[in-house]
Amino acid sequence: MKPMNFRGRWVLVTGASSGLGQAMARKLAQEHGANIVAVARRQQRLLELQQELESKANVQVVTICADLADVSEVDRALEQATQGRQLYAAILNAGVTHFGEHGRLSWLDFQRMLNTNVTSVVRMATELVPHLEEHGLGGGLMLVASMAGITPIPYQTAYSGTKAFLVHFGCGLWHELRHKNLSITTYAPGGIVTEMTGTENFRPLRGWLMPVERAATEGIDAFRRRRYLYVPGAANRVGSVLMRLLPQRIVTSQLAASYRRALKLTGQI
Repeated sequence: MKPMNFRGRWVLVTGASSGLGQAMARKLAQEHGANIVAVARRQQRLLELQQELESKANVQVVTICADLADVSEVDRALEQATQGRQLYAAILNAGVTHFGEHGRLSWLDFQRMLNTNVTSVVRMATELVPHLEEHGLGGGLMLVASMAGITPIPYQTAYSGTKAFLVHFGCGLWHELRHKNLSITTYAPGGIVTEMTGTENFRPLRGWLMPVERAATEGIDAFRRRRYLYVPGAANRVGSVLMRLLPQRIVTSQLAASYRRALKLTGQI
């Protein structure tokens, strides 16, 4: 298939009020001329993004305030996103994490993580695939996973598990739909400088984090080029290959030691 052309077409972006989702929405609008359906929990931030993009990029922006931890909100967001418009593409980016000992993650917070990171993505993908096929525009879906879904990350154990699901789900869908007139890209960045990693727990690890603008640029390019499973950053790509060659227990042990030191430095354990 040819690379995607977003200009003048509608692209849905979840988690668009901050971080990677916001940065990708900006790039789609400002550099590719896409109209944006922006979905997130924080209405004021969505309205600020709408004003910015409509004035600077001369595109249309629709905002949908929804908490994707609630499946009824997911369904409402889908209905509003597709009402009166044909989507060309969607970036399913919304996600939450927990950095610390797994025992300190409450069951309620785990349920919210599972619903946001997994259930909402599966629900949206299930509904959006036939929508994208309907008019044969040749668009696609991007599932934002993580390198934590490729290699287990202790002290982000539940989050890592949810992202592993997305890696397998996205890659499986690619094979099921490879002969259809749409594409599935699974994007697996490492750590990114965002609001989510801005907590005190992450302070000792910030030197490893990729600037969000770079992650957004590589993500949109991978999506446009219809990549299968894409890890941004040359060092991350080399690292992901080495991690697959080494025994997983050894790699995970080293990661556990690094994360444990970071948590000790901030007094979390």
